[in-house]
Amino acid sequence: MSASARSASSARVATLVIKTSRRTELRNITADVADLVSRRGSISGVCHIYVPHTTAGITINEGADPDVARDVELTFDRMAPRDASGYRHAEGNSDSHVKTALVGNSETVFIEGGRLLLGRWQAIYLCEFDGPRTREVLVRIVPDALA
Repeated sequence: MSASARSASSARVATLVIKTSRRTELRNITADVADLVSRRGSISGVCHIYVPHTTAGITINEGADPDVARDVELTFDRMAPRDASGYRHAEGNSDSHVKTALVGNSETVFIEGGRLLLGRWQAIYLCEFDGPRTREVLVRIVPDALA
């Protein structure tokens, strides 16, 4: 797998390093995040997933059928085409910024019973809109206070 984890400055923050392979790509990172939750030993709490990039986002969507992710990628590329006229940003990646603004840069998932509390078909995705690149995804696990 092209994801690796390394510790950040806080004991409860980890960084996933994800290598993407396409300009627009939804990369399923659910297993990587779930592994962090498991290794931290949190039984109950919340897991914050954040991407500190302006041309990448985080979303939760269908994870059982990979065609859904491809359909989402296709739709984003149709909604904000790379070569649309009128973009003013000089770097040539205005479409990437637009797509990220639509998706957002974070998600929060509850932890219950030591597992991510995702719906049956849900998965967590890194949304790459300016790839291929190496991206960082920050994960903060906040356990519930002891009763």
